[in-house]
Formats: sequence, C-alpha cells, structure tokens
Amino acid sequence: MTAETSQTLDRGLRVLKLLADTDHGLTVTELSTRLGVNRTVVYRLLATLEQHALVRRDLGGRARVGLGVLRLGRQVHPLVREAALPALRSLAEDVGATAHLTLVDGTEALAVAVVEPTWTDYHVAYRTGFRHALDQGAAGRAILAARQAMAKDPGYTLTYGELEAGASGAAAPLLGVSGVEGSVGVVMLSDTVPEEVGTRVVDAAREVAQALR
Repeated sequence: MTAETSQTLDRGLRVLKLLADTDHGLTVTELSTRLGVNRTVVYRLLATLEQHALVRRDLGGRARVGLGVLRLGRQVHPLVREAALPALRSLAEDVGATAHLTLVDGTEALAVAVVEPTWTDYHVAYRTGFRHALDQGAAGRAILAARQAMAKDPGYTLTYGELEAGASGAAAPLLGVSGVEGSVGVVMLSDTVPEEVGTRVVDAAREVAQALR
C-alpha cells in the first residue's frame, strides 16, 4: 500500500478476487482469515459490495460473486452469451427443443441465452431475460443440485409442469467455471424427457463450461 492507494478499496477488490477463485463461495470467517482482518471489517465490505450487486450471500451465509460484476463491463454479458450459443444451437437442433443458458442472479434463475430449434412444427417459447425462483424449474434445480453435490457431478435434473403446464425440462449445471453458477437446459412440450436428451444436456453443459473457462 502507498499513500496514493485506498486500503478499503484494496480489501474490497481482494474479496472479489478470492470469491472469483472459488466455486462454492466463502464464509465471513474464511474471508476474515484469508484477508487477515477481523470479521466486522469483512461484514462491512460484503454489505457494500452487495449494495452494488457485486457480491451475493446464499441462505447458508456463503458469499459469492454477484452478477453485478458482469454489468461492470457492458460487453461481458454478450460475450458470455456468444460463447454459449454454438453449444446451445447444437443442443436445440439435436433434440428438437428450446435450449437455454441460465445463470444465478441473487435468489433467482435468469435466462441469459435462448436458442429455439429450426425444424420443429412447434416448441416452447422461452425468452432471454426470463426469471424464476431457483427451486422451480429444471434450470434452477440443477444449480441447487450442484451446490449440494459439492465436488460430485450431479448429472441432470428433470421437472414437469413447474414453470409451464404441459412442459418438461431437463438441465445440467455448469461445473468448473470459477465465479459463475449456472446451468444449460432444454424445455419441451412433453410429459417425459427421454434419457438420451438428459445425457445430451449434460454434454452441452460441459461444452458451455469449457467455452467460458
């Protein structure tokens, strides 16, 4: 530190870097230890960063990077979408269903990229910007499953009729992408999702994760 630098800003940036380097977030105690400051300082830093959506805390109290970080750079969000689109297009065409990339935004799931199949007579309309609770729909439930599985691969999650009557969903979480929680999934007008579709969704999630690393 020099006379020209801000200690508080420096600590806040260090918090963001520490959170970006973990997939499962950090507690106040863990941050306090790594920063070498007391818990009160960490609470204040997190509260300030939360006000700007740069950090969020889950129900268990673990802090993670917030989607406000994406909004700092106007081109970052489009780049995330652009990186995911090839895998989403391939997924949508292969299974004949609407494919989507969903990221965590606070306590909600936010669809940031959507691709509809070109060859089907009908398919489920699903729009970029669509939000829903994390505990509803395959996209959100896949993210929650990844949190619970920790180091394990939770595979794919299936739901039926939770977000739209008559529609089924399959989704698999993004794994190994530092600072990002999300899932890749499909939604189709069916009461069941074939096993091969679930497997294909897992493959697509791996492709997107690789593109985002």
